[in-house]
Amino acid sequence: MTTALLTGFEPFGGDAANPSGAAVDLVASRWDGPETLVTAVLPVTFAGAAERLRELLAEHRPDVVVASGLAGGRAAIGIERVAVNLIDARIPDNDGDQPVDVPSVSGAAPAHFATLPVKEIARRTAAAGIPAEVSYSAGTFVCNHVFFTALEAAASGTRAGFVHVPWSAEHAPSADAATLPLSDIARALDIAVRTSLDVTTDTALPGGALH
Repeated sequence: MTTALLTGFEPFGGDAANPSGAAVDLVASRWDGPETLVTAVLPVTFAGAAERLRELLAEHRPDVVVASGLAGGRAAIGIERVAVNLIDARIPDNDGDQPVDVPSVSGAAPAHFATLPVKEIARRTAAAGIPAEVSYSAGTFVCNHVFFTALEAAASGTRAGFVHVPWSAEHAPSADAATLPLSDIARALDIAVRTSLDVTTDTALPGGALH
């Protein structure tokens, strides 16, 4: 049976909610297969998130991994293309740890590219009426750490990537925050999973950045 793993995160940084975790739960409640979908909400801690992700990979041996997290301030769904082997935490994680200038995985490559069809995910998400873009920086906090860990730890043949989501309209911390409806965020994650399961070779479309 083909298996996909979809993850989000718990709240962090004093926020009361995290739309990535809420959207993952919504996708799980609506999933009708035929593939098996495994979902999890990860802790926003460097040690805990990586440990839990490795446990999920070992237990379920997924064919596809789509991790997701909040990028407050962004207005579009960001399909991440590059994970860097660097932790440089601007704020402490939920355990109070704040590592600076250390690798996500000691001795690993400086960076990995996502192995999901990132441009096709962005194209299909935008075609569904949801703002989407290919992103070339997943930051240096726990999101990027999970992204890099997934690519480093996944078994041969497992394809993995990361999706950043904006604040949801239901959970935004302020009235002027860039948001999308939680239902659209969940639809975008569902599209990311479905596209990753169905497409093995990415679409050759312009998706680069000038700066």
